[in-house]
Amino acid sequence: MEEELRQNLNRCLAAFMAQRDIGVATVGRLAAGDWRFFDRLGEAGKTFTARKYDEVIDWFSENWPANAVWPEGVSRPKQKAPTS
Repeated sequence: MEEELRQNLNRCLAAFMAQRDIGVATVGRLAAGDWRFFDRLGEAGKTFTARKYDEVIDWFSENWPANAVWPEGVSRPKQKAPTS
């Protein structure tokens, strides 16, 4: 299961970066609060929590470029209702 989640994060990262002029470290800092987050995904033995996965996927969903297609096979979180 963790490998599937890791692949989901990497798919979102690749699709997001294909639409934006932004580096991996910047996405990591914005999405996960850790500029090395995505670099660590590829390191053997490095893990992440389900809470962190949800946090990063939520960030992608909320900041997804309007003209970009969400990666196939990755469940997208429901959009949060705007607060007034």
